[in-house]
Amino acid sequence: MNGTLLQGFSWYLPNDGSHWRSIADRAQNLSDLGVSAVWLPPAYKGQAGINDVGYGVYDLWDLGEFDQKGAVRTKYGTREEYLEAIQALHAHGIQVLADTVLNHKMGADASETVTATPIDQQNRTIEVGNPEQIQVWTRFTFPGRAGTYSDFEWDWTCFHGTDWDEATGRKGLWLFEGKKWNENVDDEFGNFDYLMGTDVHLTDPKVMDHLIEWGSWYLETTGVDGLRMDALKHMGRDFTMAWLDRMRDVSSKELFTVGEYWSADLGELRAFIGDDRRLSLFDVPLHFNFHHASRANGTFDMGGIFNGTLVDADPTMAVTFVENHDTQDGQSLASPVDSWFKPAAYALILLREAGYPCVFHADLFGAEGEHPIAPVEGLETLMKLRKTHAYGVQWDAFDDSHVVGWARQGQADDASDGVGVVVSDSGKSAKTLNVGAQHTGQVWECVIGGCEPVQIGDDGFALFPVPDSGLSVYSPKGV
Repeated sequence: MNGTLLQGFSWYLPNDGSHWRSIADRAQNLSDLGVSAVWLPPAYKGQAGINDVGYGVYDLWDLGEFDQKGAVRTKYGTREEYLEAIQALHAHGIQVLADTVLNHKMGADASETVTATPIDQQNRTIEVGNPEQIQVWTRFTFPGRAGTYSDFEWDWTCFHGTDWDEATGRKGLWLFEGKKWNENVDDEFGNFDYLMGTDVHLTDPKVMDHLIEWGSWYLETTGVDGLRMDALKHMGRDFTMAWLDRMRDVSSKELFTVGEYWSADLGELRAFIGDDRRLSLFDVPLHFNFHHASRANGTFDMGGIFNGTLVDADPTMAVTFVENHDTQDGQSLASPVDSWFKPAAYALILLREAGYPCVFHADLFGAEGEHPIAPVEGLETLMKLRKTHAYGVQWDAFDDSHVVGWARQGQADDASDGVGVVVSDSGKSAKTLNVGAQHTGQVWECVIGGCEPVQIGDDGFALFPVPDSGLSVYSPKGV
């Protein structure tokens, strides 16, 4: 059975605490659509309380259970509702991936005075001043939790540095005395260890031990099946792999893990995957190809849309996606795919053999608010087709810069499955596809695109039209 991952949230969800219940209520629908796993957002308390999407991590141990940061619940609901959502997904045969954000912390309970050296923000290998005394928010005591589950408290020694001096109200970047940035990170800005907030010293023995303890507790408490790891280019690969190995040691599950390494450079992604191949990565280069194709006014080479992508170079390690919470308008990594091209982009990840496709919550259900997103037309049909029809030998016709297509010929003993897909960036056209000799004489319906049915020739080939919308999808029978 083909697997489909759902990113089960978007950035601008309402902060009304209803999301965990919504996910639980949709479990049956998601199963019907062929969703095999859901990546849920960070479930722990963030520094902005009910307004925190989850990436401004305050307390990893508070899953919406303690009165901290202004409320008991998180943006998405309570601990009990989170666990119930996981149980509901499991009851419908859907696995759950937990979002782990380990690189930084925010919202400390108290400040400390420390000695730190100012650092050039554009080149973090360069000091731009002498060591000085600054006041930093690095004391995390979690008074609302009062030692439940863990009595570990964080102080400045658990971090590398920060971007704020409370004493003078200055924003900048400081490296704490006796610390150095992890060298095993992305080399943007000279060294991209620091991202935001207070930068966690992940390889400090007491921090590493604590994060292993927390991860073990989290896996046991929630019963999740896998992980999505945030901000990998800012964390040392040595830490990431060591921590992940320990999680797999304590888990009774395979613990499939996909990481966010936000780079359009295929070489960087492959280097991080390495020879040990312990985690998959999101195919960021493919997302950017979709983004550029959607805005190129017909000048993008559609025949090369998979050039330079992870799914082309290493398909078993690629999680493909069209958009996510970071690419939405209004975000620092905003790179949205224009709406006219989204159906074609989803066809390119859902109906092909290679890669593990991830569907974005906002593209499936829509998103309201400051940056609204309309549900992608035909996305549910594409997901169902992946579940029921997209099997067998794949035959490609990526031999044109404007009009491309492919067919999945279906299973040899089943003439009722298989799909034919044509994508165009320049309006109405057609493409000859080979759907396989077992389909000779069949009439294939156009289930997306509104074109007339096509009869398959004696050799298994047929000419498949595509309309002005830029996408047509055909199958031996409707879904």
